[in-house]
Amino acid sequence: QVLLVESGGGLVQAGGSLRLSCAASGRTFSSYNMGWFRQAPGKERECVATISWSGGYTNYADSVKGRFTISRDNAKNTVYLQMNSLKPEDTAVYYCAASNTWTTVRGDFHSWGQGTQVTVSS
Repeated sequence: QVLLVESGGGLVQAGGSLRLSCAASGRTFSSYNMGWFRQAPGKERECVATISWSGGYTNYADSVKGRFTISRDNAKNTVYLQMNSLKPEDTAVYYCAASNTWTTVRGDFHSWGQGTQVTVSS
């Protein structure tokens, strides 16, 4: 288990950008694969991006590919989600999560942050 705290959410106009951060506690952060999920009202929580423990592998949902970039700094125990060309449909609560496996399945992530709200106005 690892404690995760997200930040960087807010209100932005369509076409704008935001950078989310997720700070992790503990010395085992660099051993975890990390993911960013989002959940819009009335919808299932979906995985938007994942990054391997080394940062060498990334994966994106089709809906964000080419617009979002996931990265990590293991020296700072932090994972980031750079979101560009934001659309109103990107509005959701965004969560970071940690997993021991390379996966996009929600149930495979054992630690979750509290979430940060992203609202994109049209």
